[in-house]
Amino acid sequence: MAVFLEFEKPIADLEGKIEELRHLSTAGNFNIVDEVSKLQIKVDKLLRQTYGNLTAWQKVQVARHPDRPQFFDYLNEIFSDFLPLAGDRSFADDQAIIGGFGRLNGKSVMIIGQQKGNDLETRLRHNFGAAKPEGYRKAKRLMELADRFNVPIITFIDTAGAYPGIDAEERGQAEAIARSIEACLRVRVPLISVIIGEGGSGGAIALGVANTVMMLEHSVYSVISPEGCASILWRSKTKAPDAAEAQKLTAQDLNTLGIIDYVVPEPMGGAHRHPQEAIKSVGCAVEDALNRLLHMNGDALQDHRSNKFLSMGTKRL
Repeated sequence: MAVFLEFEKPIADLEGKIEELRHLSTAGNFNIVDEVSKLQIKVDKLLRQTYGNLTAWQKVQVARHPDRPQFFDYLNEIFSDFLPLAGDRSFADDQAIIGGFGRLNGKSVMIIGQQKGNDLETRLRHNFGAAKPEGYRKAKRLMELADRFNVPIITFIDTAGAYPGIDAEERGQAEAIARSIEACLRVRVPLISVIIGEGGSGGAIALGVANTVMMLEHSVYSVISPEGCASILWRSKTKAPDAAEAQKLTAQDLNTLGIIDYVVPEPMGGAHRHPQEAIKSVGCAVEDALNRLLHMNGDALQDHRSNKFLSMGTKRL
């Protein structure tokens, strides 16, 4: 059953009418083709109007949509011969971050991604995409392994943030994130990051210090969630829409500011409506970015990455 967001209610009403007409058609001898076509035209027009003018807060809701394709969906469609590698060689294997070797159109790559889960069972298994220190230490280990074998790295970011629990802090959450960021800066191979949903706080930047950072059109990327920001500044989560607007967390704002390099277009109505089309667009964008980086040597890749992040903050909206 399709899940509709609050601002999609007019679209949901029209699509509900279309389903009712189709049910009537199958139940009796009714010709409803013309009426369905008229309603579908209205739905398409409303989708274009709605998704062409989304507010920052509405984009946050789209980025969190439960039907939005997740890391495993991209992994299974874009890559082949995936060989998962587990554990941080110190404490445990964190299932919020999955990684391993695979192939992108025949090229060997290291793939690392954050998986939230699609139902209660998988969300609990992957801890809703909120990694603990062992997850970031695993990511660091895999990046260093890819560097040793001169294999490009591709990361997929989709997390509200790192796990904030006491046990994670006791095992060195901040240090693990910092080491993962350090590994991103040190590797001498191409590094590409794709924000496919939420890019939240240090949990996202730990995998996002890349030569090329791209975002899906309706994804978000910020140092804190709008709700968290509103709680700090206004002492009220009801101010989350205002916080989202002020944070400049949309792909379009971040592209203008020079924080990211490329915005990957989504199908009309969001990636959750046409997952295969969205996944294909990401695959093409990743391959194009990788081809542009493959001619650079290790020193050039390191310098490119460092200079890219040192220059941030020099642009204004």
